[in-house]
Amino acid sequence: MTELRSAVSRLRRELAAHPGEFADRSIAEEQLAALDALAVGGSPEIPRLRRSLLLIAGAIGSVSALSPGLSEVRRAIDLFGGAVRGQG
Repeated sequence: MTELRSAVSRLRRELAAHPGEFADRSIAEEQLAALDALAVGGSPEIPRLRRSLLLIAGAIGSVSALSPGLSEVRRAIDLFGGAVRGQG
């Protein structure tokens, strides 16, 4: 849980500090808040974590400056159930 909360917090700060605007920024912010709430709640459901991750990736995937933070969130989610087949 600690790694997930830390990764989500870091990406939220990076997103807030990012000067560029993009159409799906609010989706990324909402899903990061949802991930944080899931992590605070105890033992989150892996499918919900992965769904939020996919929405965040879709929302900020083209913003290369946020890629390292997104990768860190993905690694933290993978700790809950291993990597999805066919992915990294």
